[in-house]
Amino acid sequence: MNALAWNRFQFGFTVTYHYLFPQLTMGLALLILLFKLIALKTKNTLYNDAARFWGRLFGINFAIGVVTGIPMEFQFGTNWARFSSFAGGVVGNTLAMEGMFAFFAESAFLGLFLFGERRFGNKVNLLAAFMVFFGSWLSGYFIIATNAFMQHPVGYGIGPDGRLMLVNFWAFVLNPWAIYEYLHNMCASVVTASFAVAAVGALYLLLGRHREYGKIFLKMGVIAGLVSSLLQVFPTGDAQGKMLARYQPPALAAMEGAFKTSAHAPLVIIGQPNERTGQIENPITVPDVLSFLAYGSTRAEVRGLDSFPPDQRPDNAIMAYYAYHIMVGLGTIFIVLMGLSALLLWKGRLDTFRPLLWVLLCSFPFPYIATTMGWVAAEMGRQPWVVYGLQRTAHATSPLLSGGDVAFSTLGFMGLYLVIGIVFLYLFCRELAHGPSPLTATGEAVVSESGAPVTV
Repeated sequence: MNALAWNRFQFGFTVTYHYLFPQLTMGLALLILLFKLIALKTKNTLYNDAARFWGRLFGINFAIGVVTGIPMEFQFGTNWARFSSFAGGVVGNTLAMEGMFAFFAESAFLGLFLFGERRFGNKVNLLAAFMVFFGSWLSGYFIIATNAFMQHPVGYGIGPDGRLMLVNFWAFVLNPWAIYEYLHNMCASVVTASFAVAAVGALYLLLGRHREYGKIFLKMGVIAGLVSSLLQVFPTGDAQGKMLARYQPPALAAMEGAFKTSAHAPLVIIGQPNERTGQIENPITVPDVLSFLAYGSTRAEVRGLDSFPPDQRPDNAIMAYYAYHIMVGLGTIFIVLMGLSALLLWKGRLDTFRPLLWVLLCSFPFPYIATTMGWVAAEMGRQPWVVYGLQRTAHATSPLLSGGDVAFSTLGFMGLYLVIGIVFLYLFCRELAHGPSPLTATGEAVVSESGAPVTV
């Protein structure tokens, strides 16, 4: 592997590892707010306890996300100096706003939410929960807007020195690609959080501990999971796909395995792409569907990879294809699983139907896999560009950094992140073992040895 390959591998590894944490915190922020709203409306303190419990897990996840996110900011300078020099005058704006406004709002109000409930009361605690939600989702938008510029650059000009400069702030921030990508991404984060909440509820019910809380977690996770899984497909996924077809047709061709240009293009459900022969082997297809989904007509022509010069095609179309199909396949399974769970919940049988509880418990890793594959498909589809149509990835690295240097630091990141991951799992599992519990007069949550809440 040369320096370029190592730079891409290192950033891919660090950003993938880092995003395991924000995708949960952004989704949890919404569910915690919903717990607080239900508690205020129903006067049921169990929902307050649920919000406090997930707030503690949110705090652990948030802290690890911060630690793993900091190195990426430095990599823009150490590994991708020419990209930072070329596009920093534009993308630096949203990265700075994310740190200065959204991140500080989220972290400050998280402290108030976690430690100010007894002192300030439920209404102020609800306000703090809302600000945590607002800060985390605003932070997500600024990051998405940065990525959206790299996918579909707008609002920029080229200065006399050949570097990009911002000429229309609102066009840049309100990039249509950013809006659709953001909605799709945030639905995915709610799916991740919903599966996590439902899995913990299933765990408690299977163990026979914290049963009342387990039922609450299960109900919230299943309902939010079903709604967000449906929204993930339509309208957010559909809109993102149409943006891809309009502005990145080579990426669409790679993800769908469309090697040849054709009207009435079929949708490939499953099959193995063979780049050498330009065919999908052992395919299962649905006629005309890809043309309809991409352009709204079954007769529309979908450009295949054969219609683009080799240097304009994704440099790893096979990876983009498999990542995209894994994401879509898992998304379909999520709808079926949450739909079945919602049906049993409506009939009042879900909390006692142990086979499905086991399935919900074991399913929590799959949204992480689906989200990761979605990002892999998007980023591999954008290649060979780092800023689409403006700067190639090969021209974006730091020219004086050797492959050996990057390989060495990559091994260091892997070792460090392994330790961080072990610490995270220990803290997270400790909170799960402790479980949710009421707030005492001293502001401390207490549980008995059996896991039942203790009234103080």
